[in-house]
Amino acid sequence: MRGLALTATLFLVSPVAAEEPSAWQQQKCALYIDAWARALDSIGSDDINYNFLATNENFIASGCTEQIAICPRSNQERDIADLITLVMMNEGAASTFLPFRCPAE
Repeated sequence: MRGLALTATLFLVSPVAAEEPSAWQQQKCALYIDAWARALDSIGSDDINYNFLATNENFIASGCTEQIAICPRSNQERDIADLITLVMMNEGAASTFLPFRCPAE
């Protein structure tokens, strides 16, 4: 009987809705999108791995909210990550917002 009551109670509780990104989160994402496009235009993409490009696009598609680890490996990838980091930090975004991180080797 207790199991039935618990089950009934679970159905009465509404699921938690996904939180809407705050205005600041949306602004940071817009800044990131702009910085990403400008970095690609100015630095180029000759020595960029498809995974680096795709993972950045996935981060943007998530509204810049998904915890994605993007590890820049080539010199061009590091230059792009450095440029985006400088732009975002100058705009007031914390470094924890950025997706650039590599596993310890």
